[in-house]
Amino acid sequence: MTRERGFSDEAELIARCLHNDREAFGVLVERYAEPIFNLAYRMVGDRSDARDLAQDTFLAAWKGLPQFRARARFSTWLYRIAVNKCKDSLRARRPPDMQADTTGESLAMAELAVDYGTPEWELSQKEMGIHLDQALQAIPALYREAFLLKHVEGLSYDEMSEILGVPGDRLKMRVYKARVALRRHLASLMDSAP
Repeated sequence: MTRERGFSDEAELIARCLHNDREAFGVLVERYAEPIFNLAYRMVGDRSDARDLAQDTFLAAWKGLPQFRARARFSTWLYRIAVNKCKDSLRARRPPDMQADTTGESLAMAELAVDYGTPEWELSQKEMGIHLDQALQAIPALYREAFLLKHVEGLSYDEMSEILGVPGDRLKMRVYKARVALRRHLASLMDSAP
């Protein structure tokens, strides 16, 4: 672990947090704020909700820190809290409205043959990101969370199993099914382009 604000490692930060050291917890929040927000955003598809869920995650972590068992990595424990907050949020929502209508015009822009680094290239990358986000939101939450933890957060199946409480073989199947569903959804978006 890198040295931040005079704290040498995560174990020391956690020990200080257990003694109500808010500055130490602030270092942990700084360290994990972006990954937790990104996970929440990709799971729920809304930036405002993702910010709220990330904040809820850190609040729950602060309150639950006395129950943290050092057998697991802190990041794994924090991801578990975030995933559970996202699941609760998704359960509380009404069935999602139909995804925004994807126009052929935006797909055509994403397919432009453009030079790397040009404004046109940047726009095509942004369009592709929008389509990928739409595809992620279209797949079932169980597959989405497994896909995100594996391919976006880069976690091992053992870490994922610890976070989700699901056996590794089942998680491998969920990741596979997520890939298949994403591929199909993205292909249908591309097929609908003029």
